[in-house]
Amino acid sequence: MVKKAQVTRPTKIELARLKRRFNLATRIQKIIKDRLSILIMEFLQTVRECVSVKERLLTEFSEAYRSLSITAGYHGYVALKKELLISEITLKVNAGTRNVAGVRIPLFETEEADTVKSKTHNPADTSSLMDHTARLSQKCLETIIELAELQKSLDLLGMEINKVKRINNALEYIVIPGLNATIKYLTMKFEEREREEAARLKRVKLLIERKEAYAY
Repeated sequence: MVKKAQVTRPTKIELARLKRRFNLATRIQKIIKDRLSILIMEFLQTVRECVSVKERLLTEFSEAYRSLSITAGYHGYVALKKELLISEITLKVNAGTRNVAGVRIPLFETEEADTVKSKTHNPADTSSLMDHTARLSQKCLETIIELAELQKSLDLLGMEINKVKRINNALEYIVIPGLNATIKYLTMKFEEREREEAARLKRVKLLIERKEAYAY
């Protein structure tokens, strides 16, 4: 059952005010529906990108692990562990945001990372396998950052979509039907009152005519 909007006094001024509220609520609902469509489209696009990045990350992990196994077999685990201990990778991540229908979506950008090695490092002790494994590991790290951006975007978009849906449902099933029912009720009441007033005036007029007729 549709709940009517609360009316302090059933007057025509109140009826006009309710009609303005009804028109405003209808326009707001249209704007909210358009925003909801944009958010859903962005959410679906982000889901597709997230699936693609996850598949790419699995492939990169597989390549990096295979390269690491080959490197360990060529140099030995002791030499590989020693190389890892004296090496490090610096990776700079620039964080920002972008606006999608009022939602602040995170944006991460990675800068070129260089492999920084200690002074005790001897290039003759390593091979190109070691550098290749380092490059694959760096690529995996960059993809992980990209995936983190997409996952956070999905969380924010999902929360905003649920919020906008609740507002839209409140307007569609509570506010607008309530205003519409109240407007119809007041309109019918005023029309009935006008008919009663017209019938009363007609009867008064008839009584006056009869009175004047008897007077003559």
